[in-house]
Amino acid sequence: MKNNLLKVALGQIAPVWLNKIQTIEKIEKSIKEAASEGAELIVFGEGLLPGYPFWVALTNGAEWDSNVQKELHAHYLRNSIAIEKGELNSICDLAKEHRIAIYLGIIERPLDRGGHSVYASLVYINQGGEIKSIHRKLRPTYDERLTWAPGDGNGLQVHPLKEFTIGGLNCWENWMPLPRAALYGQGENLHVAVWPGSDHNTKDITRFIARESRSFVISVSSMMAKTDFPADTPHLNKILETSPEILANGGSCIAGPNGEWIVEPVTNKEGLIFETLDFNRVFEERQNFDPAGHYSRPDVTHLQVNRERQSTVSYFDNE
Repeated sequence: MKNNLLKVALGQIAPVWLNKIQTIEKIEKSIKEAASEGAELIVFGEGLLPGYPFWVALTNGAEWDSNVQKELHAHYLRNSIAIEKGELNSICDLAKEHRIAIYLGIIERPLDRGGHSVYASLVYINQGGEIKSIHRKLRPTYDERLTWAPGDGNGLQVHPLKEFTIGGLNCWENWMPLPRAALYGQGENLHVAVWPGSDHNTKDITRFIARESRSFVISVSSMMAKTDFPADTPHLNKILETSPEILANGGSCIAGPNGEWIVEPVTNKEGLIFETLDFNRVFEERQNFDPAGHYSRPDVTHLQVNRERQSTVSYFDNE
């Protein structure tokens, strides 16, 4: 395929909720399927591995000193991903084997922050199977703050993929103007927006970012139905009491650099969505607007970004 063309796959799937081993197996199956169809990039939704914390809204997550909340949170942490322990190695191996880049939403339990808190992280794995960035969500949204910690700017990075420059944000971060500007300033022209699910999130912002940035925008959401809660979930009966039948209906979609739909939001359908993107469309739309180039005024407004990975301690050892 020509260097200006990129075949992408949108992995609109449901997790095996809060079971990281089985969810990884499902992700790997999707990667293999995408590769067999010639995809060069596959994207999965926010927190797909091992799943979005739906229980918080369904079980009075703000109740203080609740055994229900503590036990569900502990179960969540036990099934979250410690990248330093090699828990994404098999996925990286598949990326290398099939020469396919991956954007994957995970719940990360990083050792550099002590290993006891979790972050909604967006991981980019290149076609050589290397993890090139881990973007921890800057500001968890509303009830997410009861289980996720806020991240930092270290992952506000872009990556080359054929002629494209690709970057990504998690869910409502996509509504934050300055993180978007941080990616635009690095030359981003293929923006990845990942979501826990539902077209009410993707139907407006996807086209808005595409039109603002004159870039391709891929929004990828997960799926989740009431029947997807595993039988061994702690306090399952309490969760099911108030759970709707559909918690996340998908809504994955693609907008072109002119802000018009290439793939309109796909709902209530689990599986892979394929499309081929032509980089030349970026150059065409940048003719009249380029937010980090000819239509910017850095002498008037200028953004500073701190990309230092944050930690509570720094060590100075004598060796």
